[in-house]
Amino acid sequence: MAMSAGGGGGDDTPMSDINTTPLVDVMLVLLIIFLIAVPVVIQTVDVKLPEVIHDPTTTKPENVSLTVRSGANGECEVFWNLTKVSSEELLNRAVDKLKAEIEKKGGIENFTAEDMPEAHIRGDVSTPYRCIGGTIFTMQMAGYSRVGFISQPPAGSFVQKRL
Repeated sequence: MAMSAGGGGGDDTPMSDINTTPLVDVMLVLLIIFLIAVPVVIQTVDVKLPEVIHDPTTTKPENVSLTVRSGANGECEVFWNLTKVSSEELLNRAVDKLKAEIEKKGGIENFTAEDMPEAHIRGDVSTPYRCIGGTIFTMQMAGYSRVGFISQPPAGSFVQKRL
């Protein structure tokens, strides 16, 4: 590659042409780097997601039904069935209920995962997450490993049952 240091004819005028060869070289190198790096960054794991609109709730008598909403002054209100409870009362009731279920089955050695009661939470749309999250945390502290949410299906939808 030849490079011209000045204009023709020997006069001392500066050259006004820009040498774009180094710029093009740098751009091509960057293009190659990005073409190699993009597939590395975009990686996904193939999974098959369930094709169910929602699962119908199977209600068992040992399940705990909780309702969580935001109160008038912004405080969290938790209801055990229809009774309003505080955070401490919720923990104590949940522990007592779980102990009673274990004793009903004849002790912890006879208690299986299928016997474990579930906590079903109905949360109001305008309830802050801290209220719902606090209720989930309290139920998990009490020993409930299955905590689920009860929702209302959209109008006009139907329930598909998984086989």
